[in-house]
Amino acid sequence: MLKIAFHPEYIHPVRAGHRFPMEKYELIPLQLLHEGVVKTENFFEPLLVSFEIACLAHDPDYVQTLFDLTLDPKMVRRIGFPLTRSLVDRERYLVDGTIKSALYAQQNGISFNIAGGTHHAGYDFGEGFCLLNDQAVAARYLLKNKLAKKILIIDLDVHQGNGTAHIFQDDQDVFTFSIHGDKNFPFIKESSDLDLPVSDGITDDVYLQLLSKHLPNLFNKVKPDFVFYQAGVDILATDKLGKLKLSPAGCRLRDEFVLLNCLQYQVPVQVCMGGGYSLHIKDIVNAHCETFKIAVDLYNF
Repeated sequence: MLKIAFHPEYIHPVRAGHRFPMEKYELIPLQLLHEGVVKTENFFEPLLVSFEIACLAHDPDYVQTLFDLTLDPKMVRRIGFPLTRSLVDRERYLVDGTIKSALYAQQNGISFNIAGGTHHAGYDFGEGFCLLNDQAVAARYLLKNKLAKKILIIDLDVHQGNGTAHIFQDDQDVFTFSIHGDKNFPFIKESSDLDLPVSDGITDDVYLQLLSKHLPNLFNKVKPDFVFYQAGVDILATDKLGKLKLSPAGCRLRDEFVLLNCLQYQVPVQVCMGGGYSLHIKDIVNAHCETFKIAVDLYNF
């Protein structure tokens, strides 16, 4: 059975007009249920991740200031949300959701978190709406518990996963791969194991050719036994922040290609939704829901 992490706390209140589309975390599961893609039993509710587990990928002092709500105001501004107990709890729930969905992926081939993909959070900092790096913590959890030996993180959000690259810069057990906008946030990039920056305005054909050229080679070179996939939909032409020109069909083909490679190489994959900032919320939700539909079709759920 396909298992999907969801918690009501994912839907955190933000001020009117905030650029972060928090309502998508409520609308994605509702649309999946409405269309009959999944049933209520496909969802599971995560718990608050512990301090000790959060520290698998983060500096303990940084985590403590988050949990105590004593983070320096300059660092809070870098995150982009006011620091509150409910915000920190939200992040703790989504980290646990990614860990548990990774465990489900090992049983079923694939699993999802409705939220997550908080790839701008580094070892000792938060940034860009990200406090804790859920896929980084989950990767370290698998490695620590000897549930994986070599992990590939595929980050196809339009923004570089600078926090992920920062955390794993000296880690030989995790290979980080990112295709992202060259001139987009973050403007000071970290070094992933493989970065493929693309120009503004890139379209379906060029993007998909780039992905198809490199991804199979990575599976052969890295030989991962687990994959984390950050499937941000801010690559769409409708995105307010993305600057790329991919169509919904191109975004779907991207996801399909990634999951087909995971299937071909028989590597379980955990998927997080990542970013998406299109003007109309339906464009964001529809694109995210397509990722689930592809998984249901390919994995015969």
